[in-house]
Amino acid sequence: MAALWRGCGRLLRRRPGAAEALTAGALMGAGDVIAQQLVEQRGLRGHHGSRTVKMMAIGFCFVGGFAPCFLGCFLAITGAMNGLSLEENWSKIQQDYADALMTNYCIWPPVQIANFYFVPLKHRLAVVQCVAIVWNCYLSWKANRM
Repeated sequence: MAALWRGCGRLLRRRPGAAEALTAGALMGAGDVIAQQLVEQRGLRGHHGSRTVKMMAIGFCFVGGFAPCFLGCFLAITGAMNGLSLEENWSKIQQDYADALMTNYCIWPPVQIANFYFVPLKHRLAVVQCVAIVWNCYLSWKANRM
């Protein structure tokens, strides 16, 4: 285990953006696990591990915080990874995009305002990561319901 941590530390020193990518992937994966287990109540036997891996890959490779573009692309990528046809994917995007964007704007601006005004600097990242898990749970549920 210690060797793993040392290897991760070397990677993060050589590639500063890797920390953000790893964090985004982990948070997307955690959000999907929570969506499947608490929201959808699939249980361990009904858990779709491949879905969690897909969510982690999207978080690792793609997430950046540019909400309007990100949400549209996220829904399109998730639909494509789930095997939707072009027509089915477009229909799902039309159905879910506006709601996801409005939910994004209802959650993140107030969280960030409160975070920067009231939360001490050393705790701000933790606040964002906690909210991000809830947000990623919502995204996973929204993007994967058929």
